[in-house]
Amino acid sequence: MDGELPADEAERIIKGCCGSEELKAKWQAYHLIGEALRGEAAPRGASTRRIMEAIAQEPTVLAPPPRRASASAGRIAFAAAASVATVAVVGWIGMQDSAAPTGPVIAKSATVAPKAVPVAAANVVPMHNMNEYLV
Repeated sequence: MDGELPADEAERIIKGCCGSEELKAKWQAYHLIGEALRGEAAPRGASTRRIMEAIAQEPTVLAPPPRRASASAGRIAFAAAASVATVAVVGWIGMQDSAAPTGPVIAKSATVAPKAVPVAAANVVPMHNMNEYLV
């Protein structure tokens, strides 16, 4: 099949397979699988006929289609109640934060920034020994 076995050993195994109908069927099935994996065209013949006969012999299952799970009225009511409760809690918290102040409202005075004063170096004496480092 794939050239891995020496010729004499392969011949002995093939002769052994040809002696039994069960081994012949397995041999054909494995060859068919290999051809399908390699993308080779499968021969139309006995194997196709056998498969179609096996499908025809299978019993037909007459079962109703599965019903979709519908939401019950209790689940819908619970979801609506949870939504109303959430809106009520958020509204309650919002009303607590925005309560009117009890005392008079007084405007705060603006703070004035100090003026910027220029800074000057006083009495800078150059160091003559640093001249050799300057370019």
